[in-house]
Amino acid sequence: MTASVNSKNILKVRLAGLNFLEFAVWGSYLVSMGIYLSRMGLGMEIFWFYTVQGLVSLFMPAVVGIIADRWIPAQRMLSLCHLLAGIFMLIAGWYCISSGNNVEFGPLFTLYTLSVAFFMPTIGLSNSVAFNALTTGGMDTIKDFPPIRTFGTVGFICAELFVNFTGFQNTYMQFITSGVLSVVMAIYALSMPHCPVNPESGGTLAESLGLNAFKLFKRKKMAIFFIFSMLLGVSLQITNSYGTTFISTFRHIAEYADTWGAQNATALTAISQASEALCILLIPFCLRKFGIKGVMLLSMLAWVFRFGFFGIGNTGSGIIFLILSCIVYGVAFDFFNVSGGLFVDKETDVKMRSSAQGLFMIMTNGIGASLGTFIAGKFVVNNLVPGTDPSVKIFSPEFAEAIQHGWTESWLIFAAYALVVAVLFFFIFKDKEQSKITKRDIKLAEETISDYTD
Repeated sequence: MTASVNSKNILKVRLAGLNFLEFAVWGSYLVSMGIYLSRMGLGMEIFWFYTVQGLVSLFMPAVVGIIADRWIPAQRMLSLCHLLAGIFMLIAGWYCISSGNNVEFGPLFTLYTLSVAFFMPTIGLSNSVAFNALTTGGMDTIKDFPPIRTFGTVGFICAELFVNFTGFQNTYMQFITSGVLSVVMAIYALSMPHCPVNPESGGTLAESLGLNAFKLFKRKKMAIFFIFSMLLGVSLQITNSYGTTFISTFRHIAEYADTWGAQNATALTAISQASEALCILLIPFCLRKFGIKGVMLLSMLAWVFRFGFFGIGNTGSGIIFLILSCIVYGVAFDFFNVSGGLFVDKETDVKMRSSAQGLFMIMTNGIGASLGTFIAGKFVVNNLVPGTDPSVKIFSPEFAEAIQHGWTESWLIFAAYALVVAVLFFFIFKDKEQSKITKRDIKLAEETISDYTD
């Protein structure tokens, strides 16, 4: 009995390490990349690096998932994807080293795209590997996985703090860090329990890719829900794309140049991920108190404050507003993802639930996030330094004041957009019959919490 308990605990530790590495790879560059790109004169192209992440998420996870289900065991596919992602990220770092201050958009963007194309499927694959290991180990995935998944958030935060306090947030070394961690993860993934494959699984290609879920658009209620999912998804990656870039701008304004926040933008934004880990614990309570629609609405309103606090904050006396923006991020990001996933589960037939959940993710983190990052990027480029040469670096001191005014205006406009979406959602989306939350719903919410955190 004792030996069995010990073996289960060892497995949990191993899976915690898997999740830690998985998200440390991502945290090494996701929120800090814009700082380096701006220093290299690529500030006007930042949005492309975040837009492509959403674009590859539209198809790569599904394609890789089919391969893992049918031909290559998930733990090996996870290893292969991380190996390729790591190699391309290391080559990207090497290119930056060899180019010095003459980094060009085309080569770096190409290498980065190839890396994230193989990385994005690993998030789902790591979950599959963990679920398989827990199940074969005789454990309850609903009970045992969420604490394990928490180490993913811890890994993301640790990577953020590492690149911040080493100064890597300002250099190509964040790409090298991510690449090295990805290669380590590729090796570590091979130590995971074997995942079975089934060459006969699936059905038609359309069913395997989840395309049959688009039939749900024939139902008015579901069509409205998915449209709002996309509209909310527009907000998802804007602050990841430009948050640290915005905060770092204060280093070039004399009044704020020596403030802690201006010098440690990545560490400051790490509060967002810490908030995620804590706020997510509130979801079951909020579901009981406000219902599914109420929780969705809370998320939308949280985005208003997320952007609004950025708009009025600074790294001096206004740093409290930047901190508050990071705190409400936990509600903004997770509440809609979890409550939306629960709504999809309640509204779809059991045979289509997996495909419907995939469609929900496509609309929010795929189409919505890509569209939002692209539009926001174009808007920011036009709004920060109107009338200047596009090659001017965003952190150029002579334009610091004008840039800061542009940032303030941009964040407040994004907040206004989120408010409009929230108001329209309140009046248009009807969900009266779903207002009562059952014990099964709460259990499902607790299960899906681990699937929707980044």
